[in-house]
Amino acid sequence: MSLKLGEVAPDFKAETSKGLINFHSWLGDSWGVLFSHPADFTPVCTTELGTVSNLQDEFTKRNVKTIALSVDSLESHFKWIDDINETQNTIVDFPIIADPNFEVANLYEMIHPNSSDKFTVRSVFIIGTDKKIKLTLTYPASTGRNFDEILRVIDSLKLTADYSVATPANWIQGEKVVIIPSVSDELALEKFPKGFETIKPYLRLTEQPNN
Repeated sequence: MSLKLGEVAPDFKAETSKGLINFHSWLGDSWGVLFSHPADFTPVCTTELGTVSNLQDEFTKRNVKTIALSVDSLESHFKWIDDINETQNTIVDFPIIADPNFEVANLYEMIHPNSSDKFTVRSVFIIGTDKKIKLTLTYPASTGRNFDEILRVIDSLKLTADYSVATPANWIQGEKVVIIPSVSDELALEKFPKGFETIKPYLRLTEQPNN
């Protein structure tokens, strides 16, 4: 049975390029992004790890830790990191899990169902400070992940966790948000002192409340 949104992310102990970690302890009070790769020295994943490395300041200011996974060995990871640093003009400073026995891959159901049993799918898990899964994504091998979108989703998740709002299609920081239907107009006036626009009784827009 697949992992579901709202479930506690499975805890694990693993060797990484930054040493041995216990996942939940390593997360601490931070949000987390766990993303997997089918193998080291793959072209698309090389660009992805470089992108995440270059976005570390953006993740850090959102209180988010990033951690990658591949089923190759630590020795292979270190050689791959050298290639990533060279080709992507970066310094990879977040951990990459070595999972040669597929323990974490199986725990997070990353094994590709229609390929070799040694082929991990390219998954993304966003995990909240409560250690619960907030988002899952699975990409095909041919399509690089959009980490600007992952940052956008994190912004939405953190905003909507603290306020009675949802974010509309293509929302980005600073744009108007939707007041959830369970909030009455009377309560909305209290919660959102900047006011709101009623387009339909079920569709009310207000300024982003934490701006």
